[in-house]
Amino acid sequence: MSGIEVLRDDVSLDAPTLIEGLPGVGLVGKLATDHLAETFGMVHYANVHCDGLPPVATYEGGDRELTTPVRLYADRERDLLALRSDVPVSPAAAQEFATCLSEWYTDGEVTPVYLSGIGRERDEEETPALYGVGIGEGSERLAAVGIEAPEESGVVSGPTGALLSHAVRTGRTAVGLIVESTPQFPDPEAAARLIEEGIAPLLGVEMPVDDLRDHAEEIRRAKRRLARQMQEAEETSSQARPLGMYQ
Repeated sequence: MSGIEVLRDDVSLDAPTLIEGLPGVGLVGKLATDHLAETFGMVHYANVHCDGLPPVATYEGGDRELTTPVRLYADRERDLLALRSDVPVSPAAAQEFATCLSEWYTDGEVTPVYLSGIGRERDEEETPALYGVGIGEGSERLAAVGIEAPEESGVVSGPTGALLSHAVRTGRTAVGLIVESTPQFPDPEAAARLIEEGIAPLLGVEMPVDDLRDHAEEIRRAKRRLARQMQEAEETSSQARPLGMYQ
């Protein structure tokens, strides 16, 4: 059955913010939401069973329990949801997935924050740029915390692009954060920037990111297989890219 299966009726949320972490360029969204869930001790709140998602079950090392590949985690104290995914969403299923997820959180007055990497090579010491885009009150929220608008025109594609497109079509408030990230490998530094200068100010919370930076090489090794899968199916990947001079 398609939809969201809530597992924790004991977790009460009041107009929460949803941080989306589908795999994409540099795996920045996935790295960021995994870090949020682990840092804040977020609980497994719901399973996502939207049509079009790969019919697979996932497991973690040291744990016999199988689970769905796309899940929602909740933090009642911070009124926060995090969408975590262990698999990419195919281009053919992106629109269906966006509709399924958006219809669920429309009833709960959820404000979504969508995350995307824009592929850019940079020197090791160079700080990745961060930009914000929005629809409805999302643009006002970005301006209020000083997150810059993009310097050039661009497009967000993949499942994250489908979610943003759905927000534009329906006029729903939504925020999109775009960070420069290395296209070939997982990019913990870009994910840390996304959290530090994007997610944390929007939520008004302190969020340590030292673990992401301190264990960057270990994270790259652990996530490299998923990054390769994303490269092999580039159209599947949530990403932002410039439109160029001629649009």
